Amino acid sequence: MRTLAVFCGSAVGTQPAYRDAAILLASRLAARGMGLVYGGGSVGIMGVLADAALARGVPVTGVIPEHLQALEVGHRGLTRMEVVPSMHVRKALMAELADGFLALPGGIGTLEELFEVFTWGQLGLHTKPVGLLDVAGLWKPLIGALDHLVAEGFVRPEHRAFLLDDTDLDRLLDRMEAWRAPASFKWMTEASQA
Repeated sequence: MRTLAVFCGSAVGTQPAYRDAAILLASRLAARGMGLVYGGGSVGIMGVLADAALARGVPVTGVIPEHLQALEVGHRGLTRMEVVPSMHVRKALMAELADGFLALPGGIGTLEELFEVFTWGQLGLHTKPVGLLDVAGLWKPLIGALDHLVAEGFVRPEHRAFLLDDTDLDRLLDRMEAWRAPASFKWMTEASQA
């Protein structure tokens, strides 16, 4: 992976561990010689991540929709800022620019972005790794829900495996760099086609 797209919150959350995870990720990106693509914001975990990455010499590309840029939440000091017409274009461009995807703490927008690239992988629309960093147990209920969907027959185990989750950032990044998409797969079962 040369460039990592990171989905994260426009709020900082209640625990210092959330901010710390963003700063740690910036350090790891610098150490691994990787670039960052993110939503272009100057607030919340997004702003913490961008500032920490820039301070460590990481090239940072922001992708922000016009309506958010107009609200003056766009970061003004990035290596590159792409202002796009819509949220849909934002996600498509971030996916195009990145070699992998990682979700840090965030809210509904973070979940929506994560699940879209997770779904695209399941459908074979990309072959890039998708990671979820579980900071301070934030994503533990979500991980449990995904595993429950597998147990209930709504998600195939091989598709669940497309989302790499971990509590340790270095281990997660190593797993993402080693991950290879299956050469071929069938995303629908015979029963679901009946």
